[in-house]
Amino acid sequence: MAQSKKMQLVAPADGKVLALNKTSDPVFSEGTMGEGFGLEPDNGKIVSPVSGTISMVADTKHAVGITTAAGLEVLVHMGIDTVGLNGRGFTMSVKSGQKIKSGDSLATMDLKTVADKGLAKTVMVVVTNSKEKLEGLDLVEGQAQAGATVATAYAKQNKKRSKKKDFDELATTIVANVGGKENVNSLIHCITRLRFTLKDEKIANDDNLKETDGVIDVMHAGGQYQVVIGNEVTQVYDAVMKQLGDNLDAASQTPPEDDGRNPLSRAFGNLIGFITGAMSPVIGVIAASGIIKGILALLTLPQLGSLLNAKSTVYLTVSAMADSAFYFLPILVGFAAAKRLGSDPIVAATIGGVLAYPQIVTWGQSFKQMFEIGGFQFQFLNYTYSIFPMILAAWMAKKLGTWLKDHLPSYLQMIFNPLITVLIVSAITLVITGPIIQGAANGIADFINWLVHVSGWTGGLIIGGFYQVLVIFGLHWGVVPLVAQQIAGSGESALNAIISVTMVSQGAAVLAVAIKSKKTNIKELGIAAAISAFCGVTEPAIYGVNLRYKKVFISGLIGSAAGGFVTGLMHGSMFGFTGSLIGFSSFFNAKNPADLNSFYAFLLSSAVALIVSFVLTWVWGYNDKMTLSKKVEKKRKPGTY
Repeated sequence: MAQSKKMQLVAPADGKVLALNKTSDPVFSEGTMGEGFGLEPDNGKIVSPVSGTISMVADTKHAVGITTAAGLEVLVHMGIDTVGLNGRGFTMSVKSGQKIKSGDSLATMDLKTVADKGLAKTVMVVVTNSKEKLEGLDLVEGQAQAGATVATAYAKQNKKRSKKKDFDELATTIVANVGGKENVNSLIHCITRLRFTLKDEKIANDDNLKETDGVIDVMHAGGQYQVVIGNEVTQVYDAVMKQLGDNLDAASQTPPEDDGRNPLSRAFGNLIGFITGAMSPVIGVIAASGIIKGILALLTLPQLGSLLNAKSTVYLTVSAMADSAFYFLPILVGFAAAKRLGSDPIVAATIGGVLAYPQIVTWGQSFKQMFEIGGFQFQFLNYTYSIFPMILAAWMAKKLGTWLKDHLPSYLQMIFNPLITVLIVSAITLVITGPIIQGAANGIADFINWLVHVSGWTGGLIIGGFYQVLVIFGLHWGVVPLVAQQIAGSGESALNAIISVTMVSQGAAVLAVAIKSKKTNIKELGIAAAISAFCGVTEPAIYGVNLRYKKVFISGLIGSAAGGFVTGLMHGSMFGFTGSLIGFSSFFNAKNPADLNSFYAFLLSSAVALIVSFVLTWVWGYNDKMTLSKKVEKKRKPGTY
């Protein structure tokens, strides 16, 4: 259920719409009379900004009061200090008690008469009972035509919100506005977004979705139609999938080959979508496992008196719980990737099981076991913690499985399709693609780790300042496997340490807005978004508040650049996956408990990011008189559409 009832306010005349603080009368501009806006009229034809009942017509004809059905008392004040004209220059079209609709004629104001007396002609539209009835007001400044919507008022509701949201109703709205079930090729979700692949994005209704309660924003990026939901994305995804039903059959899970984009753009979009689909379902368990490992490292610190013995049964048992997600990561990634492709997830998971099979792991760890085919020697590798070899293996399994469906007799499908697929794809992965991809991935990950360490404060400043821009486009998912590869290969990630502080910074920026604002809806949204960011998910903060007040987002970027500078300067690193404040335990080095440099870097960089972002937002980035952008126009990534 919506927390506040929205009401549209229209321009009372042709002219330029202004925020209250930009008008010349201090009684209005300081908000003494309530929230609203001003308008510099191009002509004297004044219309009603809302629908309601005329509650007051001033004897001097310069002001009209209107009461809406929601109980808002709206004052239309024509000109500044025009009460002294005693009605000269004003012709009224309404009378007290009359019902009126938005856009209906209210009066005519003679602009020349007003100007000749040296008075300002500004028309003020103010909700005089704002404190009692209004939660907030969003305004679009600039030139407008009479009767055009320029503001949205949020009336307070006396009814308590239902604790249980109706996700089915929200799902119905989303499906309808993406063009219906028949327009959906595939759907996956990440931590905060529904990621649709649509047959035709042009028929989706962005504006309706952006105005829907429960939807934070809408994006076109990476070849996907992304609906940003926030922390409740899983519930919304389940509700949407229930409505889509069998519409998403196996054949429709892959994007169309001819979607109007150039081949490079399509390949890039498909790659990002594939990585997202393979990684996003397992991020939660990886993050949770990383936190557990960090806490274990904390409990074994000599500085704390080694509260837990690293050789104890309790430690080893809990450590196994934490390690399982990483140890069997190929199985999890294979299952998720197959779901994304619309192929058999059990077959893909079985191939992942081959890569994580204990004997294969032992050979890979020893780096001694080799075998020979046709005079060529092949080396076994350790594929626990690996991602990229399994992603390619899932793709190969999809292609081979589809080919076998077309060529094997139906009575052989059940057994021989998975048999042939598992044998061939597993062998190719172990012998050819796995060593090549894993070697390249390890090399790239190690190189970036080295580059970030060597670059020091420079790398921290640049990465910290710009990383959250990737989040806007959803392209940060291309970095996630790289971070995982770094932790798998070297046990640490300097890159992730910088990424972590960018989350803290955006959370601090939205927290400053929440504390400073006196608007109930902004406070609640800001506090929830700040908590989410401090737990490692920044999309609710970015799309709900920070980007819509662009200075807030910039304040967060400056804060994260400062935090990244400190992290790089101290050569901080992370030994786990989970970042932001909740990921503090990921900065303890389990292999060298006495080394607390990275933890100190985390504390100092987080403090710097918090202070810089919070203070900058407070003094420069936000105040309640700022107008909330109705739409956030985003630069599109080259190659997207």
